[in-house]
Amino acid sequence: MSKQLIVNADDFGRHPLIDRAVAQGVERGLIRSATVMVTGAAFADAVALARRTPELGMGIHFTLVNAKPILPPAQISSLVDPRTGELYPDHGVFVKRFLQGKIRLQDVQRECTAQLDRFLDTGLVPTHGDSHQHMHVLPGIIDVIIGLCLDHGIPALRIPAIPVSLAATRPSNLGEQVGRLGLHVLAERARKKARRAGLLVPDHFGGIVAGEAVDKRALRTILLQLGEGTTEIMIHPGTDNKILIPATQWDHDFEGELAAATDPEILDLVREQGIQVGNFRDL
Repeated sequence: MSKQLIVNADDFGRHPLIDRAVAQGVERGLIRSATVMVTGAAFADAVALARRTPELGMGIHFTLVNAKPILPPAQISSLVDPRTGELYPDHGVFVKRFLQGKIRLQDVQRECTAQLDRFLDTGLVPTHGDSHQHMHVLPGIIDVIIGLCLDHGIPALRIPAIPVSLAATRPSNLGEQVGRLGLHVLAERARKKARRAGLLVPDHFGGIVAGEAVDKRALRTILLQLGEGTTEIMIHPGTDNKILIPATQWDHDFEGELAAATDPEILDLVREQGIQVGNFRDL
């Protein structure tokens, strides 16, 4: 069994500098896959880039937090902060409301359908589905997303099963690791559901949650430990941290992730290891 690698750029279409980073990552790096945020201000730019870049597979980044919705707030009121008219700001707020029974699955269905319709209106064919801040693995929501994939011929789904080791956890980041454990459990449950439904999923997942970046050192470690089969590595590349951090309200090293995905030594390592680089179409 060989080793296949999918380096997926999330938040495609969110900002022109993210789209620019995806273009650079395809041209001189490992990026062959991206998931587009149809709610993003640079969505049209991302679509244009995908059309002229056939080697780039583009999936849909279903977005239930941290963005403006596609539908009017009155049609999806359980998803929208009444003070702003926008989706709730992050996964923490969303999950709390979800656990309190305040998120209506019919609203999730409506908004995600509207987002997918906007994608399909471009005439492009989605390679796979995933979601902003991994909301698609929550119970009930995973069923909505699998149903949309099946109904619209989307063949594959991200499974964000981040490896977790509580044994080596410092007290200072125990909460973060418990959160990762919860994500891992939900992701593995989603994997079983997706496979039973006939969707394709990668064998392994790499990437760093909680805002840390997949820098050159982290990417090298992942590549050296790469398992047999297909591994997806999630990154959020960008070309200018000074602009993107305030624009996204996220203290993230966008530049560092782009640098890692285009680093000549990393590219040499991939070749030396005989790793095949592709996208979700290759599943």
